[in-house]
Amino acid sequence: MKLFNLSIVTPDKTLYEGRVSSLVAPSKIGYLGVLVDHAPLIATLGPGRIILREDSNEPKVFNSKDGGFLEIMKNNVTILLS
Repeated sequence: MKLFNLSIVTPDKTLYEGRVSSLVAPSKIGYLGVLVDHAPLIATLGPGRIILREDSNEPKVFNSKDGGFLEIMKNNVTILLS
């Protein structure tokens, strides 16, 4: 299974850091799906659920109350939450 690196951070702490097979995040224009080898992207996130799947395929869910930003670059995804 192909995996990519994901970091979810707030100003206070790192909520998640690891390798995942997929990610769904709430952008301002709708939910974004991310898989391995996704094109480079920067997006503004809105409130909603961030759902990721690790290699075990069990979903992990984080809540984005105020939104933030998402950056995808060369199989590295960073989510900055406010």
